[in-house]
Amino acid sequence: MRKVWLSSAMVAITIATMLYPWPWLAVREGSQWRYAFPGWEGTSFTLRWTHSVEKEDWEEWFEVTEGGAIKITGTRFKTFGAGVPASAGKETHLEDGWVVMTGIDRIVDPLAVQAASAEHYRMRYAGYMFALSHASPPPIYTFSVRRAPLWRVLPALVRPWLS
Repeated sequence: MRKVWLSSAMVAITIATMLYPWPWLAVREGSQWRYAFPGWEGTSFTLRWTHSVEKEDWEEWFEVTEGGAIKITGTRFKTFGAGVPASAGKETHLEDGWVVMTGIDRIVDPLAVQAASAEHYRMRYAGYMFALSHASPPPIYTFSVRRAPLWRVLPALVRPWLS
C-alpha cells in the first residue's frame, strides 16, 4: 500500500511540475521559441558579439527583475568609436584592456537582437556559451520572460544543449 501511495504522489508531482506555468527566459525568432532557460528573478545572461566596425568583442550583461522584466546591468568593450557612449550607468573604468560600464540598470524589455553571422553573436547563460548567429538572413531574436508550463517549452529548453 505504501508503494502505491508513493508512486501516486510521484506521478502527481510530475504532472503538477509539467503543468505549472514557470517563468522562462524565452529567446524567440518570430513567434517560435528557439531557446528557453529558467528565468526567475535574478537570472542573468550575457550577449557577446564582434563589433562590425571596431572588429573587437563587445559584451552586454542582463538580469531578470523582480517583476519579470529584462534590464541591462552593464557592458564592456575594447575601444571607443562612433555611437559608443562616453559613460553609462554609475561607474566607468578600465579592466584588463576593457572599458567597463556598470550600474546601468535600465529596463530593455523585450530585448530585440539581430544576430548577423559576421558579428558572431553568442549568449552566455549559467557559464555556458550558446551560438545565436546563423546563415542569412540574420535572425532577429526577442528576449523576454514568459510564463509557460514545462511541457510547452521542452523543445526550446533542450535545443541549446543539442547545438
